[in-house]
Amino acid sequence: MSILTVKNLSHGFGDRAIFNNVSFRLLKGEHIGLIGANGEGKSTFMNIITRKLEPDEGNIEWSKRVRIGYLDQHTVLEKGLTIRHVLKNAFKYLFDLETEMNQICDNMADATPEELERMLEDLGTIQDVLTHNDFYIIDSKVEEIARGLGLDGIGLDKDVHDLSGGQRTKVLLAKLLLEKPDILLLDEPTNYLDEQHIEWLKRYLQEYENAFILISHDISFLNSVINLIYHMENQELNRYVGDYDNFLNIHEAKKQQLESAYKKQQQEIASLKDFVARNKARVATRNMAMSRQKKLDKMDVIELANEKPKPEFNFKQSRASGKLIFETKNLVIGYDEPLSKPLNLCMERGQKIALMGANGLGKTTLLRSILAEIKAISGSVELGDYLHMGYFEQEIKEANYKTCIEETWQEFPSYTQAEIRAALAKCGLTTQHIESKILVLSGGEQAKVRLCKLLNRETNLLILDEPTNHLDVDAKEELKRALQEYTGSILLICHEPEFYNDIVTDIWNCESWTTKIV
Repeated sequence: MSILTVKNLSHGFGDRAIFNNVSFRLLKGEHIGLIGANGEGKSTFMNIITRKLEPDEGNIEWSKRVRIGYLDQHTVLEKGLTIRHVLKNAFKYLFDLETEMNQICDNMADATPEELERMLEDLGTIQDVLTHNDFYIIDSKVEEIARGLGLDGIGLDKDVHDLSGGQRTKVLLAKLLLEKPDILLLDEPTNYLDEQHIEWLKRYLQEYENAFILISHDISFLNSVINLIYHMENQELNRYVGDYDNFLNIHEAKKQQLESAYKKQQQEIASLKDFVARNKARVATRNMAMSRQKKLDKMDVIELANEKPKPEFNFKQSRASGKLIFETKNLVIGYDEPLSKPLNLCMERGQKIALMGANGLGKTTLLRSILAEIKAISGSVELGDYLHMGYFEQEIKEANYKTCIEETWQEFPSYTQAEIRAALAKCGLTTQHIESKILVLSGGEQAKVRLCKLLNRETNLLILDEPTNHLDVDAKEELKRALQEYTGSILLICHEPEFYNDIVTDIWNCESWTTKIV
């Protein structure tokens, strides 16, 4: 049974086309991976099918009474609400039904026999809905999901306003899973999850009976939970049965077949044009030339799609730093309350260190304390000599109305416009991206602009907070290569062992320092 039908969808922003006459069908129980390079329109597609965005052309048709659950990381969580309140709000429609049931019971005393019969029928229907949707074990369901995503360690009575980015995503995801919608729409759900809870979500989705559409650049995660791939490229949406690895094989074979057919056709076109040019003026061969010209005119010419620019990351390196990068003495990090025991840490030149551990333990807080962006609760940080630092923040929250050129030029005013454009193009951004406002770019494209600024600054220490979030597969692989070749020091937060294991020399487990229960 079809849950969602999309017909002849076309959409764009300004002169930049995103989809051209795209059609799509989602059937009950399908587990779909929606893939494509940064900026191909994956999140835009999600916004269109959830009617947050109106398409330029096309029809979107959901089956009747279908309940949609969409993980939108821009949802505002109201200050003053606890995690428990937000999670129980997933059952609001059931609480509304309970209120309706109680109202029916109150009205029964004054009802006629006919009305009473109708009321009893309504009561039975409501009772079935409540029982089927676990209404009478809500508290245990809330605690089960909270435990699976690690929210019990934070405390379900904590104000949602005080949560970190990763904790906030967990709350939104937990609420969504509790709602048990007919279809889940998940846009990069692993971005702010730690390794342990990515594993939990993987098991949950493997056993999930209903349909879901998943956007993810974490290939091992994607492969483990989906059975269909929809690939978004060059304004098209193509369906492939199987996992990502199977898609790659078929896609590459199709690409080679098309290139082979294109070369063969181009040779035929050249031969026909040559014959027409040589023979159209001669009376004896004019008819043959006209026949070949007609064949040329009727020919369905194969066109190869323009190759997307592949990112090329090469970090500019300054002179070597001193032997000591930083040393902490009895450093206690935190805001209103301590997040760590007293820390005595030391990093030396050439070390490449990954910080690992669950969200909310203070990994980002430690980076910001070392950079002196926030004041430590107690203790001190001593920085080494001749440090030239580059910092990649996890997320920029403020809306940015500058174009990519303006944003980068502001950082490097001595560059010419041609040099700015070349630097951005090397990061895999097209001319249309480069001239667009940062606000309208996808998360991956915005990350590439921020990486561009980092790449072109001379550094000997890179401090990177979740640099792979939102990056597509090609960009992630290229960043990995660049960090492997970087001869300076690296302090990295990342939840993808497949990414950092081949880069780092040391792994620091923050769970051994934390004051939190993990």
